[in-house]
Parts: sequence; C-alpha cells; structure tokens
Amino acid sequence: MDIIRKYFPGLDPLRMQQLGALGQLYRDWNEKINVISRKDIDHLYERHVLHSLGIAKIIRFRPGTRILDVGTGGGFPGIPLAILFPDSEFLLVDSIAKKIKVVEGIVGSLDLKNVIPMQRRAEELTGRFDFVVSRAVTAFPDFVKLVRDKVSRVQHNELSNGILYLKGGDFEAEVAPFGENCVIYGLRDFFDEEFFETKKVIHLKI
Repeated sequence: MDIIRKYFPGLDPLRMQQLGALGQLYRDWNEKINVISRKDIDHLYERHVLHSLGIAKIIRFRPGTRILDVGTGGGFPGIPLAILFPDSEFLLVDSIAKKIKVVEGIVGSLDLKNVIPMQRRAEELTGRFDFVVSRAVTAFPDFVKLVRDKVSRVQHNELSNGILYLKGGDFEAEVAPFGENCVIYGLRDFFDEEFFETKKVIHLKI
C-alpha cells in the first residue's frame, strides 16, 4: 500500500481501507481460482492496482460517468478505478465465468455499489458508455473494432469520450492508422518504478 500512498496522497479513509483490503482478498481468491500469476501476486499493488490507476493520472472521471471494462479478468483496471471514483458507474465484463466469480466476490467484500460484474462477451452488450477501458486484451485495432460502437457521443468529461487502453511494449504500428485521434501517455512520466518504463495509456477519441 505504500506505493499507492506515494502516488495518490490524500485519499480519504474509506478509499484507503478498500484499496488496502485488495491484497488479502486477491490472495484468498487466488488460492481458489488462479487469476493472477504466482510471481505477480507478490507485486499486486505495483503491477495490478497502481497500473490500473495509471488511467486516473490521465483523467478524473466526473460524477455520473459510465465506464465499461472489457476483458476485466480478475477486475483490472475496473475495481481500483471504481474505488477511486465512487460516483462513476462501472460495468466489468469477461467471457470467463470463474474470473467474474472472483470479481463478484471482491466487489461484494468491498461493498462497491458502483460496480456491476457480468459474464458476457463485449459484442453481446447493448448500451453506450463514456469510456471503454482495458488492459491489452488483444491487438489495439481489433479492440477498437470490437468496442467502438459502445462509446456514447454525449460528452461529460474534459477528455473526449473513447477508449483508454493500458498497453506495454512497441505498438506504434498498431496505433498509426488512428492518427491525431490517438494520444499516448507514458506511465513512466507518473510512476518511478522500473515496471512502468514501457507501460502506456492509449487514449483514442471516438
């Protein structure tokens, strides 16, 4: 939790309590249903929680913002973001039932009223959202095709509605076709740890 305090000072006690509870909750669930690799569970706050909160360095979601987390896995980036933005609405979807079971368990333990977990494929969803978030579930152009019709045209935030995609490595060729509608933010500009050296947030305006 020290790493969260370092980059998000001044969080109120409830948010700190909820974020602090994630460590043991994920350890307990991971013993039953493996959603985080053994090597990563010891680095949960750096590689999963803080990584997810990289999006919060790009945007502060306004109250009432609707966010869709596609391929949420064990609840990233959706759960940490939902803790930080309790006045925004989060729909966390994954096609794999056991992963959603973990998300449901953690959401229930934390009493997160602003989160709906759902076992569903993204293409089956109806409705529109201000932002679609994800952690590199597929090549970026394929992801855009999958979710672009889920983005609302009604603006509520300073940052234009669209996709916020956490991705690492070399992907310049993947985003080149999107031109000026695509902006890349390096997380190394916000976080000092070596893990974030190649980690980025891609914002695609839809």
